Amino acid sequence: MEKILVTTDFSANSKAGLRFAIQLTSQNKFELTFFHSFYVLIPTGWSKNKISEYKKTEEKKIQNKLNSFVAAIYKNTGINSPKFECVTKSSVFTENNIRKYAAENKFNFICTSTRGVGKFKRLFGTTTATLIKQSHVPVIAVPSNYKSNNISSILYASDLLNIEKELKKVIDFARPLKAQVVLLHFSSPYKFVDSKMFEAKVKSISRYNNIEVHIDNETHDQPRVSVVASLLKKTKSSMMIMFTEQRRNLFQKIFLSSKSVKHSFNTKVPLLIYKKA
Repeated sequence: MEKILVTTDFSANSKAGLRFAIQLTSQNKFELTFFHSFYVLIPTGWSKNKISEYKKTEEKKIQNKLNSFVAAIYKNTGINSPKFECVTKSSVFTENNIRKYAAENKFNFICTSTRGVGKFKRLFGTTTATLIKQSHVPVIAVPSNYKSNNISSILYASDLLNIEKELKKVIDFARPLKAQVVLLHFSSPYKFVDSKMFEAKVKSISRYNNIEVHIDNETHDQPRVSVVASLLKKTKSSMMIMFTEQRRNLFQKIFLSSKSVKHSFNTKVPLLIYKKA
């Protein structure tokens, strides 16, 4: 069974990530672990015994708080709780703590909430952004305004490089959910791509008929971020999938281009980000 590490800092914004993970598990069998990274500040001058007792007390409080926090989210969603685990782990560096725990325990995904800021560019500099840029485990970034919704359609934005391997991962994720895959590719104005011919090729490669292809030939002045937002709305996509790398990539070209920073990306759908091979 695939495993999802769901992070929370107990804030209202972080509830979105938990709601999404619970929704996802109601459609497919995932093993959920809810994770909180903390660090206990110790006053100077205390004895070792006093420090030890204080740490134990605080760690127990934090563990109980996480248990109650998760239980309340389950109650609010109205979804019956399957077997899950609540883990707290101490570290000064939150992002490193999450990445290390996810890697050591072989999680398939890390699910975390964004802060819900208006411009998507401001996502960078947050814990979510650091995970996206550094984690080898795929990251699901869930907007803080996310409302639980059945995942019936997934928008997959692709540069068509390494399409066969990427598409396999997308289909493996979509198939158990019985979700449609909407493939979006931004084609150069100098290289026209026939949507119908390419759609037939994609279905042949993936052996998954529930695929729709949209080729944007970029012969207009509409920013990519607006095209994505429009297609998400048109196809009623419940989430989005992208593949990214450390260097400038499709994620940055869509969300951080000189044109797109002028626009707010107020999508309510979660974004699953895989590392490019």
